[in-house]
Amino acid sequence: MSKQLEIEAQLRHPVFTYFSEISAIPRESGHEKAISDYLAAFGRERGLETIQDEALNVILKKPASPGYESAPAVIIQGHMDMVCEKNKGTNHDFQKDPLKLRVEGEMLYATDTTLGADNGVALAYGLALLDDQLLEHPALEVVFTTEEETTFHGANALEASCFSGKILINLDSEEDDALLVSSAGGVGIGLTLPVEWVEAEKEQVPVRLSVKGLQGGHSGMEIDKGRGNAIKLLGRVLQELVIRQGYGLAYLEGGSQRNAISREAEAVLLVPVEAIERFDKQVSEVHEALRQEFYLKDPKLRVSGFKTKRGWGMVTIGRS
Repeated sequence: MSKQLEIEAQLRHPVFTYFSEISAIPRESGHEKAISDYLAAFGRERGLETIQDEALNVILKKPASPGYESAPAVIIQGHMDMVCEKNKGTNHDFQKDPLKLRVEGEMLYATDTTLGADNGVALAYGLALLDDQLLEHPALEVVFTTEEETTFHGANALEASCFSGKILINLDSEEDDALLVSSAGGVGIGLTLPVEWVEAEKEQVPVRLSVKGLQGGHSGMEIDKGRGNAIKLLGRVLQELVIRQGYGLAYLEGGSQRNAISREAEAVLLVPVEAIERFDKQVSEVHEALRQEFYLKDPKLRVSGFKTKRGWGMVTIGRS
């Protein structure tokens, strides 16, 4: 069998079939009603004991196969929400639109958005297990929780009385040959910086400064990969430019999810007309320095600045 035919055969596996189905259903954290209803309907259509609680968690129970009635019940667990990130300029509404899947070689991708394999793969595996009529197994209690990527509201709302199993296998991990026995938590911090806005001077030109092309990734799983964070890199760029020249800051934005390593960030600077050429040279120098620093981890990193329309206010961040 050719490699391409082998890949096509694998994509017909029930796991990939279900992954394709759930990828068509929006499931942003805090907006899991549609995917929760889909999972509950799956259970009811197959005559499984189905529990859907107020937190939209779904528990599906399948009796043991003949001969396995005395074996301990096993709980299979994953979460239904996903980190929703998209490339800047991508027209995709995570509360309405399906993901656009594509296959390249042996890899499955989503076009211009996150794929949601965290933790869509758990949903796909769980549904495939429940739908398999030939598999011999003990009693299964498959639970899918909500808001794992943000508040853990779903897991906190689970009632222990809903389960009889004492063995739990969590499918929210990346290692095929390892057992994980702990997990990381998270803390959200809000920071407000008071600023004083002033009118931009006529002799200043607004320039949009951007950091793009980074791989990004999950703040938990890829944090050790040495990849660039667009917000931090933009901060370094701004600091370097202020030291060299001093510009007005009119706009600043970066990242879209607190648990994702940001891939893009941008600012609008107000540059004195007479300093435009010097500014362009400085941006090119900073870009080259960062490109060399990240050429192995983020080879597509680019720092660029281009003129934009006027009409910006200004926060002073330095003086020329």
